[in-house]
Amino acid sequence: MSYYLITGGSGFIGSHLAEALVLKGQNVLLLDNFDGFYSRSLKEYNVQQVLSQAKSTGAQVELLEQDIRNQQKMEEVFSNYPISGVYHLAALAGVRPSIERPVEYWDVNCTGTAVLLSAMQKAGVRRLVFASSSSVYGNSPKVPFGESQDVNNPISPYAATKKAGELLCYNFSHLYDIHTACIRFFTVYGPRQRPDLAIHKFSRLMLAGRSIPFFGSGQTSRDYTFVTDIVQGVLKAMEYTKDHPYEIFNLGESTTITLADLITLLEKNLGVKAQLDRLPMQPGDVERTWADITKSRQLLNYNPQVGKEEGMRLFCEWVKTTPGLLA
Repeated sequence: MSYYLITGGSGFIGSHLAEALVLKGQNVLLLDNFDGFYSRSLKEYNVQQVLSQAKSTGAQVELLEQDIRNQQKMEEVFSNYPISGVYHLAALAGVRPSIERPVEYWDVNCTGTAVLLSAMQKAGVRRLVFASSSSVYGNSPKVPFGESQDVNNPISPYAATKKAGELLCYNFSHLYDIHTACIRFFTVYGPRQRPDLAIHKFSRLMLAGRSIPFFGSGQTSRDYTFVTDIVQGVLKAMEYTKDHPYEIFNLGESTTITLADLITLLEKNLGVKAQLDRLPMQPGDVERTWADITKSRQLLNYNPQVGKEEGMRLFCEWVKTTPGLLA
């Protein structure tokens, strides 16, 4: 009996990925240190959704509360469980907090990744999907962003750690034959989204009758991608690692929406008018993200299905029916 290990498994993307795996009858290890970046109660809610799905399939799910930086503990995990592949999603996330805490971000995102890769190498585990980010593209003037573009000018410590993570993964692929797919996520949203991210944060504030932070003119744009589309791409990336040593893929919807239009869409689906607290652009924020997914379509057969209208409707239905999770 083998397992897939998901680091950051109690998080937003991790828990949705775990659900998809257990629905396929796969056994899953959820590894998380329950960092206090946001409420533990929301992460525990996420885990419960995975466990509920597992009951219907008979798949095994275990939760390991560990820190990826602890080399001894990580080596014990690989010694104690037969692991067939690793989805490495654990990280300190967020552009703005990384500017305030760059050393901590480097420690978790880079040292933690190096520890994990070392433990994989010692245990002979040879398949990895690494969660990178569209933030590595910075303010590149060439859009949509393609994987072959120069990403040597990150504009936040968070982006720098993700680029460094890709390089570490390449190093271990080259030295130890750890087949790796690095996935550059483009602003993932959907039920259980992290509460610090714009769609979730704005929705809660709007429903509470409070103002929302509105940075700049409202013309910054993002390539928002629904979580089920992201999960399907991630699963296909793991399949790709069977026969390929290293590759980088964009996973996005490949369409964009401005901040102003996003708020209009939220108003429509939440049934409330947004009160705007107008603020200047923040350091480290990029002007736009936009994924070129040609490569992912060709090599992974990736084909996003949930457009923004449908995705926002599904998210708003969830957020309106799940009060109290952030307590």
